[in-house]
Amino acid sequence: MKKNKILIVEDEVNINRLIQYNLEKAGYFVLSSENGAGALKILASEAVDLIMLDVMLPDIDGFEVCKAIKKESRLATIPIIFLTARGEEIDRIVGLELGAEDYIVKPFSPRELILRVKTVLKRGQPEEEEKEIMAVGDLKVDIGRHKVFVGKEEVELTSMEFNLLLTLLKRRGRVQSRDRLLNDVWDMNSEVTTRTVDTHIKCLRKKLGSMGELIETVRGVGYRLSEDDT
Repeated sequence: MKKNKILIVEDEVNINRLIQYNLEKAGYFVLSSENGAGALKILASEAVDLIMLDVMLPDIDGFEVCKAIKKESRLATIPIIFLTARGEEIDRIVGLELGAEDYIVKPFSPRELILRVKTVLKRGQPEEEEKEIMAVGDLKVDIGRHKVFVGKEEVELTSMEFNLLLTLLKRRGRVQSRDRLLNDVWDMNSEVTTRTVDTHIKCLRKKLGSMGELIETVRGVGYRLSEDDT
Protein backbone atom coordinates (compact mmCIF):
# COMPACT_ATOMS: atom_id res chain seq x y z
CA MET A 1 0.00 0.00 0.00
CA LYS A 2 1.26 3.47 -0.94
CA LYS A 3 2.29 5.57 2.05
CA ASN A 4 0.67 8.97 2.46
CA LYS A 5 3.25 11.75 2.11
CA ILE A 6 3.07 14.56 4.68
CA LEU A 7 4.91 17.89 4.64
CA ILE A 8 5.78 19.42 8.04
CA VAL A 9 6.42 23.18 8.07
CA GLU A 10 7.69 23.98 11.57
CA ASP A 11 10.64 26.18 12.58
CA GLU A 12 11.11 24.79 16.10
CA VAL A 13 13.57 21.96 15.49
CA ASN A 14 12.54 19.84 18.48
CA ILE A 15 8.84 20.03 17.58
CA ASN A 16 9.62 19.33 13.92
CA ARG A 17 11.58 16.22 14.86
CA LEU A 18 8.91 15.08 17.33
CA ILE A 19 6.18 15.35 14.69
CA GLN A 20 8.33 13.61 12.10
CA TYR A 21 9.18 10.76 14.49
CA ASN A 22 5.55 10.11 15.40
CA LEU A 23 4.29 10.34 11.82
CA GLU A 24 6.96 7.95 10.54
CA LYS A 25 6.22 5.61 13.43
CA ALA A 26 2.56 5.65 12.33
CA GLY A 27 3.58 4.63 8.80
CA TYR A 28 3.68 7.95 6.92
CA PHE A 29 6.38 9.28 4.59
CA VAL A 30 7.52 12.68 5.85
CA LEU A 31 9.09 15.77 4.27
CA SER A 32 9.94 18.82 6.35
CA SER A 33 10.86 22.48 6.14
CA GLU A 34 11.68 25.03 8.82
CA ASN A 35 10.27 28.02 6.89
CA GLY A 36 7.58 29.00 4.43
CA ALA A 37 9.84 29.63 1.45
CA GLY A 38 11.35 26.17 1.81
CA ALA A 39 7.89 24.62 2.01
CA LEU A 40 6.75 26.31 -1.21
CA LYS A 41 9.95 25.14 -2.91
CA ILE A 42 9.25 21.54 -1.86
CA LEU A 43 5.65 21.80 -3.07
CA ALA A 44 6.85 23.00 -6.48
CA SER A 45 8.40 19.58 -7.12
CA GLU A 46 6.77 17.16 -4.68
CA ALA A 47 3.21 15.82 -4.53
CA VAL A 48 2.05 15.56 -0.92
CA ASP A 49 -1.17 14.31 0.68
CA LEU A 50 -1.25 16.62 3.71
CA ILE A 51 0.52 19.75 4.99
CA MET A 52 1.09 20.44 8.70
CA LEU A 53 1.73 24.20 8.79
CA ASP A 54 2.98 26.26 11.71
CA VAL A 55 1.39 29.72 11.93
CA MET A 56 4.40 31.61 13.30
CA LEU A 57 7.25 31.02 10.84
CA PRO A 58 10.50 33.04 10.67
CA ASP A 59 10.07 34.27 7.11
CA ILE A 60 6.47 34.08 5.90
CA ASP A 61 3.41 34.01 8.15
CA GLY A 62 1.75 30.59 8.01
CA PHE A 63 -1.55 32.18 6.98
CA GLU A 64 0.21 33.76 3.99
CA VAL A 65 1.76 30.42 3.07
CA CYS A 66 -1.73 28.90 3.18
CA LYS A 67 -3.07 31.64 0.88
CA ALA A 68 -0.24 30.99 -1.60
CA ILE A 69 -1.00 27.26 -1.59
CA LYS A 70 -4.73 27.75 -2.10
CA LYS A 71 -4.10 30.07 -5.09
CA GLU A 72 -2.28 27.32 -6.99
CA SER A 73 -4.76 25.01 -8.70
CA ARG A 74 -2.33 22.08 -8.46
CA LEU A 75 -1.99 22.55 -4.69
CA ALA A 76 -5.37 23.97 -3.67
CA THR A 77 -6.95 20.62 -2.77
CA ILE A 78 -4.13 19.50 -0.45
CA PRO A 79 -5.56 19.45 3.10
CA ILE A 80 -3.80 21.69 5.64
CA ILE A 81 -3.65 21.33 9.41
CA PHE A 82 -2.40 24.44 11.18
CA LEU A 83 -0.03 24.12 14.13
CA THR A 84 -0.28 27.08 16.48
CA ALA A 85 0.79 28.20 19.93
CA ARG A 86 -1.98 30.79 19.78
CA GLY A 87 -5.13 29.18 21.06
CA GLU A 88 -7.41 32.20 20.68
CA GLU A 89 -10.62 31.42 18.82
CA ILE A 90 -10.07 34.21 16.28
CA ASP A 91 -6.78 32.64 15.16
CA ARG A 92 -8.40 29.24 14.74
CA ILE A 93 -11.30 30.72 12.77
CA VAL A 94 -8.96 32.65 10.46
CA GLY A 95 -7.18 29.40 9.63
CA LEU A 96 -10.41 27.59 8.86
CA GLU A 97 -11.70 30.48 6.74
CA LEU A 98 -8.53 30.29 4.66
CA GLY A 99 -9.41 26.71 3.78
CA ALA A 100 -7.51 24.67 6.37
CA GLU A 101 -9.15 21.41 7.43
CA ASP A 102 -8.15 21.61 11.08
CA TYR A 103 -5.80 23.11 13.64
CA ILE A 104 -3.74 21.74 16.51
CA VAL A 105 -2.88 23.98 19.45
CA LYS A 106 0.55 23.50 21.01
CA PRO A 107 1.42 21.71 23.20
CA PHE A 108 -0.27 18.59 21.85
CA SER A 109 0.07 14.89 22.50
CA PRO A 110 1.38 12.44 19.88
CA ARG A 111 -1.96 10.60 20.16
CA GLU A 112 -3.93 13.74 19.28
CA LEU A 113 -1.55 14.45 16.40
CA ILE A 114 -2.00 11.03 14.80
CA LEU A 115 -5.78 11.00 15.36
CA ARG A 116 -6.21 14.36 13.62
CA VAL A 117 -3.95 13.37 10.73
CA LYS A 118 -5.83 10.09 10.19
CA THR A 119 -9.18 11.87 10.32
CA VAL A 120 -8.23 14.56 7.79
CA LEU A 121 -6.66 12.05 5.39
CA LYS A 122 -9.71 9.79 5.63
CA ARG A 123 -12.03 12.70 4.84
CA GLY A 124 -10.00 13.40 1.71
CA GLN A 125 -10.52 9.92 0.29
CA PRO A 126 -13.30 9.33 -2.26
CA GLU A 127 -16.24 7.45 -0.79
CA GLU A 128 -19.18 5.59 -2.23
CA GLU A 129 -21.75 8.24 -1.40
CA GLU A 130 -25.37 7.93 -2.35
CA LYS A 131 -26.32 10.29 -5.16
CA GLU A 132 -28.74 12.47 -3.31
CA ILE A 133 -29.58 16.12 -2.89
CA MET A 134 -30.79 17.34 0.50
CA ALA A 135 -32.32 20.80 0.85
CA VAL A 136 -33.60 23.04 3.63
CA GLY A 137 -34.94 26.38 2.47
CA ASP A 138 -32.26 27.99 0.29
CA LEU A 139 -29.62 25.56 1.55
CA LYS A 140 -28.88 22.66 -0.78
CA VAL A 141 -26.34 19.87 -0.24
CA ASP A 142 -25.40 17.73 -3.24
CA ILE A 143 -23.98 14.65 -1.54
CA GLY A 144 -22.79 12.85 -4.65
CA ARG A 145 -20.92 15.89 -6.02
CA HIS A 146 -19.79 17.03 -2.56
CA LYS A 147 -21.13 20.55 -3.15
CA VAL A 148 -23.12 23.02 -1.04
CA PHE A 149 -25.27 25.88 -2.34
CA VAL A 150 -27.10 28.78 -0.72
CA GLY A 151 -29.57 29.87 -3.35
CA LYS A 152 -27.64 29.72 -6.63
CA GLU A 153 -24.27 30.49 -5.04
CA GLU A 154 -21.87 27.64 -4.29
CA VAL A 155 -20.34 27.75 -0.80
CA GLU A 156 -16.74 26.58 -0.50
CA LEU A 157 -16.46 24.25 2.50
CA THR A 158 -13.58 22.12 3.67
CA SER A 159 -14.24 18.37 3.77
CA MET A 160 -14.53 18.56 7.57
CA GLU A 161 -17.11 21.36 7.39
CA PHE A 162 -19.03 19.47 4.70
CA ASN A 163 -19.24 16.35 6.85
CA LEU A 164 -20.26 18.36 9.90
CA LEU A 165 -23.08 20.03 7.94
CA LEU A 166 -24.16 16.73 6.38
CA THR A 167 -24.26 15.05 9.79
CA LEU A 168 -26.51 17.81 11.18
CA LEU A 169 -28.68 17.73 8.05
CA LYS A 170 -29.21 13.97 8.17
CA ARG A 171 -30.19 14.29 11.85
CA ARG A 172 -32.27 17.39 11.32
CA GLY A 173 -34.27 18.46 14.37
CA ARG A 174 -32.34 16.18 16.72
CA VAL A 175 -29.86 17.69 19.16
CA GLN A 176 -26.28 16.48 18.67
CA SER A 177 -23.99 16.76 21.66
CA ARG A 178 -20.43 17.99 21.19
CA ASP A 179 -19.15 14.58 22.27
CA ARG A 180 -21.24 12.81 19.64
CA LEU A 181 -20.16 15.18 16.89
CA LEU A 182 -16.51 14.77 17.90
CA ASN A 183 -16.93 11.02 17.67
CA ASP A 184 -18.98 10.90 14.44
CA VAL A 185 -17.28 13.67 12.42
CA TRP A 186 -13.73 13.70 13.81
CA ASP A 187 -13.47 10.12 15.18
CA MET A 188 -12.28 11.66 18.44
CA ASN A 189 -13.49 11.97 22.00
CA SER A 190 -13.77 14.93 24.37
CA GLU A 191 -10.58 13.92 26.17
CA VAL A 192 -8.58 14.71 23.04
CA THR A 193 -10.01 18.13 22.11
CA THR A 194 -12.57 20.51 23.55
CA ARG A 195 -13.29 23.55 21.34
CA THR A 196 -13.05 21.92 17.91
CA VAL A 197 -16.81 21.60 17.40
CA ASP A 198 -17.61 25.14 18.56
CA THR A 199 -14.98 26.71 16.32
CA HIS A 200 -16.03 24.74 13.22
CA ILE A 201 -19.72 25.53 13.87
CA LYS A 202 -18.93 29.26 14.11
CA CYS A 203 -16.97 29.17 10.86
CA LEU A 204 -19.64 27.06 9.12
CA ARG A 205 -22.39 29.49 10.13
CA LYS A 206 -20.41 32.41 8.72
CA LYS A 207 -19.80 30.66 5.39
CA LEU A 208 -23.49 29.75 5.06
CA GLY A 209 -24.54 33.39 5.51
CA SER A 210 -28.28 33.72 6.12
CA MET A 211 -28.67 29.94 6.16
CA GLY A 212 -26.21 29.72 9.04
CA GLU A 213 -29.11 30.60 11.32
CA LEU A 214 -30.47 27.09 10.68
CA ILE A 215 -27.75 25.73 12.97
CA GLU A 216 -29.15 26.23 16.45
CA THR A 217 -27.24 26.16 19.72
CA VAL A 218 -28.91 24.15 22.46
CA ARG A 219 -27.35 25.62 25.58
CA GLY A 220 -25.52 23.11 27.72
CA VAL A 221 -26.12 20.28 25.24
CA GLY A 222 -24.87 20.89 21.70
CA TYR A 223 -26.28 21.78 18.27
CA ARG A 224 -29.11 20.88 15.91
CA LEU A 225 -30.26 21.85 12.45
CA SER A 226 -33.62 23.61 12.63
CA GLU A 227 -36.70 21.88 11.25
CA ASP A 228 -38.00 25.29 10.11
CA ASP A 229 -37.38 25.80 6.36
CA THR A 230 -37.61 29.57 6.56
